Parts: sequence; C-alpha cells; structure tokens
Amino acid sequence: MAWFERHGRHDLPWQHPATPYRVWVSEVMLQQTQVVSVIPYFERFMLSFATVQDLANATVDEVLAHWSGLGYYARGRNLHKAAQVIMQQHSGIFPSRVEDLIALPGIGLSTANAILSLAYQQPTAICDGNVRRVLARWSALDMPIEETQAKERLWALAQSLQSYAAAGDYTQAIMDLGATLCTRTRPNCVACPVAADCQARLSGQAVTQWPIRKKKPEKPVRACVMFILMRDNGDVWLAAPTTQTGLWGGLYQLPQTLPSGLFQQLALLVDELPRVKHVFTHFSLWITPCVINVTNVDLSEFMANGVWYNREQNELSIARPAVVDKLIRYTLEKLSYKEPVL
Repeated sequence: MAWFERHGRHDLPWQHPATPYRVWVSEVMLQQTQVVSVIPYFERFMLSFATVQDLANATVDEVLAHWSGLGYYARGRNLHKAAQVIMQQHSGIFPSRVEDLIALPGIGLSTANAILSLAYQQPTAICDGNVRRVLARWSALDMPIEETQAKERLWALAQSLQSYAAAGDYTQAIMDLGATLCTRTRPNCVACPVAADCQARLSGQAVTQWPIRKKKPEKPVRACVMFILMRDNGDVWLAAPTTQTGLWGGLYQLPQTLPSGLFQQLALLVDELPRVKHVFTHFSLWITPCVINVTNVDLSEFMANGVWYNREQNELSIARPAVVDKLIRYTLEKLSYKEPVL
C-alpha cells in the first residue's frame, strides 16, 4: 500500500470518478487488452455512452462501432446486453451484490469483485492475469496456473490478502504491481515492495519461471482472400453482418467471396496485393487483399446489403473488425494514393 501511494497509477480516466458503471466498462475493456490501448477507447465510449441508460438505449451497431479495433467483440455485445438487463431488472441502478453482477452477460467473478472493490469499497478479491502472476511468483506456486487446484489456491490466497480497511486501493495496488513491476518477461524485482519474501525470488531460480504454465500447442494458420471494393476517394464497401455471434459477429466486413458472375465482370480490374498476416489469440490468418476500383462500375444490386465506409466520416457509426482499417491503410500505401483519406 505504501508503494502504491507513491508509485501506483492514480490518474486513469475510470478512476475519476470511479463509479460502478465506469469501473465496469473499464474492466471489460481491460480483459486481454493493455491499459495504454484501452484509454482512448474508454474516453470515446464515455463521450457517447455516459451512463448505463445511454448504453442500454444505443443500438448494438453503435456500441460495436465504438469497440472497433479493441477485439474480442463478444465483450461489446455482452456490455450492451448487460446494460439492458440493468435497466429492465434493476431499475437502472448498478447492482452491488456479487450474485447479481455475475448473473449479467459477460461478467465473471473477478470482474464482479473488481467492481465491488474499486467502486463500492467492498473487500472482494480479484484474480485477473496480473494478480495471478504476482501471487504465483510470491508463493512459488508449484503447478500450472491453468489447473483447477491452482486456481482455487490463488483465489484463496487473493482473498486472504485483501484489505478490509482500504479495499479499492489494495485492489488497484496489486493490479498495478503486476502491470508495472512484476511483468511477464522483465520483472523489476529490485523495485518490488514484496521482494523480501517472494518465494520465486528466494528460490535462486529465474523469477520468470513462474507462473508455471502448460505447454501451448502451436497456433493453427489459416488463409483467405478479402476483396477491397474501393472508390477513387478511398471509400470502401463493407458487407453487412449476417450473424451476431462468432469472431466478427455483428460487424461489417470486407467480402471474402464474390458472386461468380460479378467476379468475371470485375476480373480485369483486380489488383492482387502481397498477403498480410493478422494474428488472433488462437490462430494466425494470412490475408490476400484483392483491390478493385469500382468508381465507374454499377454494383448497386450486389451492394444493396452493405455500406460505404470512410473513416473520416463514419468511424464511430460503422462497426467493423480492426483488420478492415489495417487492410485499407495497407492498400493506400501499396497503391501510392496521393491523398489518402485515412
């Protein structure tokens, strides 16, 4: 706690004010995503959806448009669903009991406890990735952290250490310890406030041997073609979502196939670019971009179920995966557009 007072993070945007709603949104965004990446998304999100009521009243397209680029889009869909449940079942008042929180879509025990601790000052422990790493090293946990017994031991340890006098500060402190000092590959043990009795450090072995993990299988590799139907001004056509589930559910996407007749019609206009690698958590995707300038082509029948996307005009109104903007930037660079609009 003394270390946190001097060196912890006290100026994160969701800390001022640390309302249950703001803490909730930040905790969901921070799942699998670093703070530096989350901050601009959080600030834009709050400008559009300042309250849980604002979020519940929005369309899922509006929510996912603000989520575009953060990845793990089920988080955004669940956030929207949960806001509607809060309005319908809790009269718009954010729940303050753990059983009510974990009943909401997308909220697990660690996220629920973080909300209760940081926003309501309840002495509830969290066990997110940073905390698990700190505790696994500090206790030199002798088993892979993916195992059920390991999870139970870490949860019990986290709860035994939680402060009852300053629950929110302690929770933020241990998260900050993992995020800034007890990092995955380059822990700064010299500056660590709990180094004196850290069992991993006292073992004489490399601290980075903990947490012990099961060996991960190699990521599978997939490949696909994505068609970039582009106008002279840089507008790109995106196909409307066909499902609300799956990797890119609810998102507008670059088409990966074209009707055979349309492809034959456009064959001479296709400019195939060198393939691009896009990495997901569980697999890698090699994408071959096929750029087609459609400024002087009538594709109204094919394009009825989609939208024209221009980042300057509708960045926050069209929900799309990060790969869309990545491929558009790549295309503009490769084709040497003199006045790119992105």
